[in-house]
Amino acid sequence: MAVVEFLGPIGKEDMVVEISTLRELKEILKDSDVNEWLESCAVAVNDELVDSLDVKIKKNDKISLLPPVCGG
Repeated sequence: MAVVEFLGPIGKEDMVVEISTLRELKEILKDSDVNEWLESCAVAVNDELVDSLDVKIKKNDKISLLPPVCGG
């Protein structure tokens, strides 16, 4: 099982999922309150940014959804 963490203003508790790719995670989240963030977030697997939904997810992986931030 992998852990998904929702950083910053997403404001959702971590969740545990059993998936084999990020594409499966997107399907799980599409009908949730997180859906609005999916298009604008960067995604990291085990603290490395990824850019494909076909990334393989293994047991004990950590998936992080990183929303855009602004600062000054």
